[in-house]
Amino acid sequence: MADQQDRDTAPISDGDITPPPADASFTPAAPLKDAGVDFSPASDAGGETGGTVAGAKQALRDNVAKGREQAADKARLFAEDGKAKASDALGQLSQMLRDAAQQVDEKLGEQYGQYARGAADRVQGFTSAIDDKSVDDLLADARELVRKSPAAAVGVAAGIGFVVARLLSAGLDQRDA
Repeated sequence: MADQQDRDTAPISDGDITPPPADASFTPAAPLKDAGVDFSPASDAGGETGGTVAGAKQALRDNVAKGREQAADKARLFAEDGKAKASDALGQLSQMLRDAAQQVDEKLGEQYGQYARGAADRVQGFTSAIDDKSVDDLLADARELVRKSPAAAVGVAAGIGFVVARLLSAGLDQRDA
């Protein structure tokens, strides 16, 4: 009994730890054993261990491709919605210019009103061009514009950004009032 106590209180030595033999196979713990996961090593043609690694890679590729398709579909829906809203806004702008042209005719003369009508016609033509093209065609036109004259594209983007910022701030100011 005293000999057993001495062994229990003695420090651990290298002789106390015996590693498993090199050919021992892995046996999962009881909860994992029944989890449906195959722990047996298998080698496939690519040299990877287990067919599950190749399957996981393929599943990941499939999920990434599916995610890209879904993102592209959502982006297309947002672009179609934006195109419709822009077309409506340009139509309203054209109508406002026509109304302003009538007031300019009355106050300053028809010569100056003609300028406003010309601007309204150009805006209406631009609106029709947007309505007639698909989102893909509009993107292709935008890419071509940027490729041909990047300085003009930056100027147009800055101008649109300024107008959108002003519209948003005016909308927020009206909502706060």
